[in-house]
Amino acid sequence: MRISDIIEEFIKDMLEDEESAVIQRNDLAEHFNCVPSQINYVISTRFTPLQGYYVESQRGGGGYIRIQKVNLTKSDYLMHIITSIGNKISAKEVDIFVNNFLDYEVIDEKVARLIKSATNDKVLSIAKNDKDELRAKILKNMLINLV
Repeated sequence: MRISDIIEEFIKDMLEDEESAVIQRNDLAEHFNCVPSQINYVISTRFTPLQGYYVESQRGGGGYIRIQKVNLTKSDYLMHIITSIGNKISAKEVDIFVNNFLDYEVIDEKVARLIKSATNDKVLSIAKNDKDELRAKILKNMLINLV
């Protein structure tokens, strides 16, 4: 596992026991023997509102980072994702969304495979710009049918 994955799992484990996790960036960096910017990277890429988290940061000597899991219903979560997708989406972004859906048990493995296969570059044999637009439409339609 990469250090980013290990830090992410550590924070997620903290969130399993409590509604929110309060961490000191420097303390966590010291614990994992990494630079504080590595902690910032993990938090800014893996604990976003789209992934169901609210992050509050207080800088300064006694500063902290509070990460809170937002509890949404499956339908609310999917509708939030649908409205955030926009007009284009890459295959890599679809994979990230699908993996998050699996992590949060919004979908099962069978639905994940269906979404990935329907939005795969091999299936969409058209121009790149058109691919990303069509992929967004297909993904949104599939998610709407799950709501």
